[in-house]
Amino acid sequence: MASGPVVVAGRTIAQTSMENNDLQIKRHSCAHVMAQAVQQLFPGTKLGIGPAIENGFYYDFDCPHQFVPEDLKAIETKMKEIIKARQPFERKEMSKAEAKAFFEKRGETYKLELLEELPDGEITVYTNGDYADLCRGPHVEHTGKINSFKLTTIAGAYWRGDEKRPMLQRIYGLCFNTKDELNAYVKQQEEAAKRDHRKLGPELDLFSINDHVGPGLILMHPKGGMLRKILEDWIKEQNLKHGYDLVVSPHIARLHLFEISGHAGFYSDSMFHPMEVDGEKYQIKPMNCPFHVEIYNTHLRSYRDLPLRFSELGTVYRYERSGALHGLLRVRGFTQDDAHIFCTPEQVEDEVKQCFEFAMHIFKTFGFEKYAVELSTRDPEHPEHFTGDVADWERAENALKHVLETNNIPYTTHAGEAAFYGPKIDIKVMDAIGRLWQLSTIQFDFNLPQRFNLEYVAPEGRKRPIMVHRAMFGSIERFTGVIIEHYAGWFPLWLAPVQIKLLTLTDDQIPFAKEVAAKMREAGLRPELDIRPEKLGLKIREAHMQRIPYTAIIGAKEAAEGKLTVRLKGGENTQPLPVDEVIAKMQEEVKSYSLTNLLK
Repeated sequence: MASGPVVVAGRTIAQTSMENNDLQIKRHSCAHVMAQAVQQLFPGTKLGIGPAIENGFYYDFDCPHQFVPEDLKAIETKMKEIIKARQPFERKEMSKAEAKAFFEKRGETYKLELLEELPDGEITVYTNGDYADLCRGPHVEHTGKINSFKLTTIAGAYWRGDEKRPMLQRIYGLCFNTKDELNAYVKQQEEAAKRDHRKLGPELDLFSINDHVGPGLILMHPKGGMLRKILEDWIKEQNLKHGYDLVVSPHIARLHLFEISGHAGFYSDSMFHPMEVDGEKYQIKPMNCPFHVEIYNTHLRSYRDLPLRFSELGTVYRYERSGALHGLLRVRGFTQDDAHIFCTPEQVEDEVKQCFEFAMHIFKTFGFEKYAVELSTRDPEHPEHFTGDVADWERAENALKHVLETNNIPYTTHAGEAAFYGPKIDIKVMDAIGRLWQLSTIQFDFNLPQRFNLEYVAPEGRKRPIMVHRAMFGSIERFTGVIIEHYAGWFPLWLAPVQIKLLTLTDDQIPFAKEVAAKMREAGLRPELDIRPEKLGLKIREAHMQRIPYTAIIGAKEAAEGKLTVRLKGGENTQPLPVDEVIAKMQEEVKSYSLTNLLK
């Protein structure tokens, strides 16, 4: 079991939600202050939108001046003047006609466009000092309530996210309750930049993204391919141990399959265009689930056959906007560690419990000690937004709640945020520097069993099975990106593509080094040779930069005695050790999935 839920300042995330709402109000107020400062410093600037976001805020501007990083300091200085003035935030109510006249006079064309989309009735405008903004609010009492902020970056952003609309200038900022919290976050971001998988991936020769291949499509290099093999082999082995059957499905299917499943209707914007084959339309697959449903439907199942657990490392392809792509974390082609469980209503709770315990086992193995759980449920006031029987929804939601509560797992509930086809649990893990990553999902589906008319034979007649989607890693690509950043590229021995690098001092040690490498490979280890006629210091530095867990230095003495002097990650060296002892300790470290070096 992982050590427990995420705790922030001595309280769980669920306990800090109200405090976070207050902070979001402060962040949105800070966005107004920044926009006010920009308009004072750069007359003629028109306002786009400026929401609060996680950890801060941004505002989009149509400004005749091209912002440069040096401008951020001047804007911050002006913001401090506004904050020091303790200007009150005042809410004004207007009719739509009054609001249009108000913003026409101020030349705010983008606000006028937003006004056109609002219904007739009461429009709210917030003012402070000489600044006014179309805004629902709320805001802090006065600008003096804003104390800890920092402007960070300048970016371009299309108006309304539409590439055909004007390109605006976006300024991002951070805002926290205290200076200490702000400084801690800035420090975390500096560490995150060092760990960025988009930087480390190419540096460690794990993967690349090539314009000739296309954005969002990943090329895994030999080392990345080895890491992927280790992850895939491990999760397949774990699935088999947890009672899953391995299945395989094709990368394309007739479009008709996805019309039946509803994907072609509900998710067409995220799917690539179909291709024509022999006069029929075929679709590159965006999801594995319809294939697993078809496998279920190849036989009439008995209640005695259930639960059936189908697992697949299935590669899917989805269209993502270029601006949303992000290294391995947001791609267009990815491999899900997908599984679908078909069970009876009576089996639901046990299956959910096993899924949750499976996720906890994964987190512990990879060293994620803290996590946060979110439960998404339907909105009972709008049953028309959801498919399936109300009794099934209640049973599923109660099963999810019961598993969490009987295991004393704190969670936050997001009412009305379930997908239309079923409630779910999302589990986010905290990495080594305190960031949360969405990984595992346990998701009910009342849509596909109905659309594909799934049945099983029970003693009292034919019934419809309950279907549960389950992903542990999320996807191999995303999980790889997360662990690169979690470990800062220093993978534990069992995951490291190269586990030990053998460095020779002279050509005389090459035969012995090759013998050692062969023996290690035979023992299931992954050594790499460096027999170049380079200085030892250079070889050691390069091995360290490549984040290789162990480096073995082979000189004349080691070759003569059949021993290895092993250099550890921290830079210390062991005494010369017999080759067999080094191999045995490395094997033990791999076998135990140790997160620390056992070879001392």
